[in-house]
Amino acid sequence: MAGEVIDGRFASHPPAELLIDRNAIERRIDELGTELAEMFGDGPPPVLVGVLKGSAMFLADLIRAMNIDVVVDFMSISPYSHAGVVRILKDLDEDIRDKDVVIVEDIVDTGLTLNYLRKTLSQREPSSMRAVTFLDKTARRIIPVPLEFSAFEIPDVFVVGYGLDFQGLYRNAADILAVRDLARLANEPRLLVPQIFGLKDG
Repeated sequence: MAGEVIDGRFASHPPAELLIDRNAIERRIDELGTELAEMFGDGPPPVLVGVLKGSAMFLADLIRAMNIDVVVDFMSISPYSHAGVVRILKDLDEDIRDKDVVIVEDIVDTGLTLNYLRKTLSQREPSSMRAVTFLDKTARRIIPVPLEFSAFEIPDVFVVGYGLDFQGLYRNAADILAVRDLARLANEPRLLVPQIFGLKDG
């Protein structure tokens, strides 16, 4: 499903393809928010841990879709190096001992990052731990890490929008787009600007 292209240069071969539109995103997050709210019910507020920076938009919309009280915190970790080393760049402010924790990810692909987070946070003795991701790219999974909730499963394509970026760009796009030519985008990082911000509502 391709989005409408404003710039005539992209009429026949747009550099990106609309994969998930904003209306589908809104509907699915409302469903997830309702499901999570029902799960925790009248108990203590769960702690939703947003993994920076990509999860910010998803987390914001998700907690608005939950009609219960919640606690929000954030973590930031470095990408996995070739040696398999990862570092915590920003740790939680909250003590999660004996609390219900929900890790909120933008995308889960190899599973390495989520596996690290689950192991690290489990050592702090929460009463329960679950994970929810906006996008689930199962084709790239290396570690079969538990993932209790996902909004959308996507194929093995590079995507931008709705919190996901390329070189810091496109996080504020309301839709998810699949990039057709990543090498071309690397040479022209702002290539998608005319297409993405020309997409119409609906």
